[in-house]
Amino acid sequence: MSDYLRDGAAIYRQSFATIRAEADLSAFPADLEPVVVRMIHGCGQTDLTENIVATDGVVAAARTALAGGGPILCDTNMVASGITRRRLPAGNAVRCHLGEPGLAELAERTGTTRTAAALQYWLDDLPRSVVAIGNAPTALFALLDLIDAGAPAPAAIVGAPVGFVGAAESCAALALRTDLQFITVTGRRGGSAITASAVNALASTEE
Repeated sequence: MSDYLRDGAAIYRQSFATIRAEADLSAFPADLEPVVVRMIHGCGQTDLTENIVATDGVVAAARTALAGGGPILCDTNMVASGITRRRLPAGNAVRCHLGEPGLAELAERTGTTRTAAALQYWLDDLPRSVVAIGNAPTALFALLDLIDAGAPAPAAIVGAPVGFVGAAESCAALALRTDLQFITVTGRRGGSAITASAVNALASTEE
């Protein structure tokens, strides 16, 4: 048999110890540090710290919303699938609306992507929600446009879409906001694993 570590708990402990040894976490406040560690764990890149931007109150805002039963609104099923339900403090709903009937037609009529068009299903729950966008820059742009047009802001946003078209620009736009609580990853990096890892950390005080 191959010689490798088989103890799941030991693997976790060693993984987090390696992250803390190799990553520069000095710029992050104490409540955000475990979230950053989880995000690094989700992608295996300890230099991700160079690209993480977050507001000072995002951890408290997200945890208050989740403790109050607020939903987690996801841009894709990949992000929703990465949320660990047992970590959620109030049996929170985890929602993605890409399967809604007529969504493709709505996106075509409005000249946008399905992920952006699906935001219409978020409107009633936005004020008490944690939004998790890990794939679609158009969804993040659309969310910011909705807020600018008068829609209520979410309690917290994890906005880390990945890719080569619009990802860096949408995250840069979020990073400039002073009216929102958010975590974002600047540049092209991001994705479902990083975004879900951040939400899982926000949902639990355990590392």
